[in-house]
Amino acid sequence: MRVGYLTNQYPASSHTFIRREIRALEDSGVHVERYTIRRSTGRLVDPEDFEELERTHCILSGGAAHCFWALARETLRQPLAMARAIRLSQTMATRSSKGRIVHLAYLAEACILQQWLREHRIEHLHAHFGTNSTTVAMFCRLLGGPPFSFTVHGPDEFDRPEALSLGDKIAAAEFVAAISQFGRSQVLRWCPPDAWEKAKIVRCGINAEFRAMEPSPVPDTRQFIWVGRLASPKGLPILLEACRFLAAAGETFKVVLAGDGPLREFMARKIDELGLHEHMELAGWLGDAEIRDLIEQSRAMLVPSFAEGLPVVVMESLARGRPVIATRIAGIPELVVDGENGWIIPPGNVEALAEAMRTALATTPATLSKMGAAGRAAALEAHDVRKSAAQLRELFSRSIDASKT
Repeated sequence: MRVGYLTNQYPASSHTFIRREIRALEDSGVHVERYTIRRSTGRLVDPEDFEELERTHCILSGGAAHCFWALARETLRQPLAMARAIRLSQTMATRSSKGRIVHLAYLAEACILQQWLREHRIEHLHAHFGTNSTTVAMFCRLLGGPPFSFTVHGPDEFDRPEALSLGDKIAAAEFVAAISQFGRSQVLRWCPPDAWEKAKIVRCGINAEFRAMEPSPVPDTRQFIWVGRLASPKGLPILLEACRFLAAAGETFKVVLAGDGPLREFMARKIDELGLHEHMELAGWLGDAEIRDLIEQSRAMLVPSFAEGLPVVVMESLARGRPVIATRIAGIPELVVDGENGWIIPPGNVEALAEAMRTALATTPATLSKMGAAGRAAALEAHDVRKSAAQLRELFSRSIDASKT
């Protein structure tokens, strides 16, 4: 079985779950070719990401001229199919803020990818995220490429379904993988009931090292950890205010922020303005091993987000036996149970976040370890990457068999 994986940016520090999925598929005997539209703009830190970089074909590496000639070549090769693809691209452009030229660029990217798919004898193409990567996969199919599927993560696909032509993509795909029950419900909103069978739940898998190593007891520390992209949907200004509130109340604590993004300068400035240097640290992007160590050194994971799918850091923290303080949004309550393996709070509520952090600080390490053990059992049961890979392999196989009949 020869499968292609397509992502907008790969490898990336925030996309390690894709790497795990690919490698689990390869361990099961599937040949996987990696494709990315562009190289990641973020800094890579994990050695395994550097390995993936060497194995990944980048569509835009040849520049604009390469795209133009690929579009011209495919037009000469199959003018009728190209005419249909151009019409679809322009229809999609009318719903999107990206415009007609950008959608023609997506079509040109599909022409480059289409040539590679033929050369690599790819039987099925799978895209991650229902955004431009899936647009390119759909255009490939229209040009005679292999059947395709895609994974929706949220929140982008759920915030802009019409602008992303999500309904058209679902209709054209063999199946759509959602990482949570909530995600699947959002897919169902954009397809007719007789197509609901297309929507499958394929959960993100936990790193094998997180699974294999028994967690240590929660230490008698007053440290929290936050992991992710420094961006507005992550609720970071709420976390700043909660930390300011706790510091003013005389609480001793520290929050390590592992990640980077557009809000880094804002966060650095606010930490300085609010005098929170003793309480908050900007650690930048870290590798898997460093993240694992920080989780084990912490009392709990913080996820004060406004919009998510189901963050991998939630399942990883639970897998390492650490409770999670998270907002009641999207797929998070499917894994975090209030009072059992963490605390669930309303999004955007400074007081609730501060109170949950205060409660975690006041809870004994023994009780936190008991909560962490309950979370680990739930996370390992639901997020086994080997099970997810086996599920995907079966879905790919059905798609390939159907295309041959």
